[in-house]
Amino acid sequence: MIDFQTGPDQYRHWRINYEGEIARLIMDVDQNAGLFEGYELKLNSYDLGVDIELYDALQRIRFEHPQVRVVILESGKDNVFCAGANIRMLAGASHAHKVGFCKFTNETRNSIEQASAQSGIKFVAAINGACAGGGYELAMACDYLILNDDGSSSVALPEVPLLAVLPGTGGLTRLTDKRKVRRDRADIFCSVEEGVRGAKAVDWRLVDETAPRSKIADLVVERAHELAAKSDRPDSAQGITLGPLNRQITGDTIIYSSVSVNIKRRQGLATIEVAGPKTEPPVDPEKMQELGDQFWPLRVARELDDALLHLRTNEEQIGVLVFTTSGDLESAVAMDNFLESHVDHWLVREILLNWCRVLKRIDLTSRSLVALIEPGSCFSGTLAEIAFACDRNFMALGEFEDDPRPEANLALTAVNFGRYLMSNGLSRLQTRFLGEPETLDLASSTIGQRLDATQAEKLGLVTASYDDIDWEDEIRIFLEERLSFSPDAMTGMEANLRFAGPETMETRIFGRLTAWQNWIFQRPNAVGENGALRRYGSGQKAEFNRQRV
Repeated sequence: MIDFQTGPDQYRHWRINYEGEIARLIMDVDQNAGLFEGYELKLNSYDLGVDIELYDALQRIRFEHPQVRVVILESGKDNVFCAGANIRMLAGASHAHKVGFCKFTNETRNSIEQASAQSGIKFVAAINGACAGGGYELAMACDYLILNDDGSSSVALPEVPLLAVLPGTGGLTRLTDKRKVRRDRADIFCSVEEGVRGAKAVDWRLVDETAPRSKIADLVVERAHELAAKSDRPDSAQGITLGPLNRQITGDTIIYSSVSVNIKRRQGLATIEVAGPKTEPPVDPEKMQELGDQFWPLRVARELDDALLHLRTNEEQIGVLVFTTSGDLESAVAMDNFLESHVDHWLVREILLNWCRVLKRIDLTSRSLVALIEPGSCFSGTLAEIAFACDRNFMALGEFEDDPRPEANLALTAVNFGRYLMSNGLSRLQTRFLGEPETLDLASSTIGQRLDATQAEKLGLVTASYDDIDWEDEIRIFLEERLSFSPDAMTGMEANLRFAGPETMETRIFGRLTAWQNWIFQRPNAVGENGALRRYGSGQKAEFNRQRV
């Protein structure tokens, strides 16, 4: 089992040094600590285990150290920044693992960019030595890139000529969309193995600045302080500690404090139930801070995130995720209202941004997603976003015979109208009603109201509603039908339908990963016995099928 829970005392690949408003995030990969056997993580190359630690480190900087305004990303090794994803790992990994690894790595890079755009944390990449492939993609996620001008340090995206695959963590997209490198220069850059150095790297917009070895350390700190001066992160706030999650895995169940997962492997589905808050919101942000990582919105988001990552990585045969909730609707609404009323508090901001990342994780999960809004559920505000992220959502109509739970209701809060944006830059309701702005306006007029199934269906908030006579049969028929379809066709169809509206750098990254890299990773030119990934380092040239497809 691959576990996504870790902490600084368990890190094998990263170190964090805190220097007031600056944190130094130092990549120093232990080559003998790969996630699997059969490869060494030489030259600061990485596998999923390295990225799991990176994601954890970023979370801790955000929540545990609110005084940090700039992160300097640097290497702990001489003459190499990062050689990118480990090639031996990629060559030996299953197809599903390769694609899942690229997806999680992209999501982690996106979290760096979200921190820059919305958390007030800027990132400076101090590039010393070779910076290739995924290493350069990691650097491109940063705000400012400084390259050592020593005649040997370089940046490169050599995947096409070396491995017959694409830069898998958004390299091509960030090159053109974010760095705005000219198309012909990008074409040259991605066609050579040796990379680009010095002034040429600046001229081509591949990095922002260069400095000789004797001056680069001082320049990096100078630029970091310049970026820090523009941040609104508090300089005297006390952070909270992110402790280990309360989790028990036994057979077909995963139990957290507020999230539970029930896996039915024979049917190919898993049900994820989220329990709403059991207490009223705190009276003020100070009381919230005293609760720390046990504050319900933060705790449940962390648990849901861990459950999603576990299912993605360790349960590849599960094709359908069913989301349910339980609890008091008013309590869930009150918790949303508390967060909205204190949105300027640094911790509230981080909690809301964390929910944004978790909800995007749902959007980007290659499983069929369905929400069941049943009696006793509390799909409101933040939790309603889960239902809106699903491919279909069904709501129980009226009271159910012999069911003591209250009738199913749905409630919208302010967070449903722009707080949690998808990768396309729109809210889930904006995306849902892309061609019906008047329906979106009508929905917004119901904020705070309890909506029964008839009202929710009339507003277009649910796919369909069924009474207790039809509920069980209709849900069963839908699930059986969904599980009868080709998983490949479902992955393609769902990825195409979930992100209506404008294209963004983020939607292009994941769209290209889902389609092009997914396809290339299965082609013999890359992964066949005589393909480039298999023959890398052997001294033998790859044998390609020259047919253009």
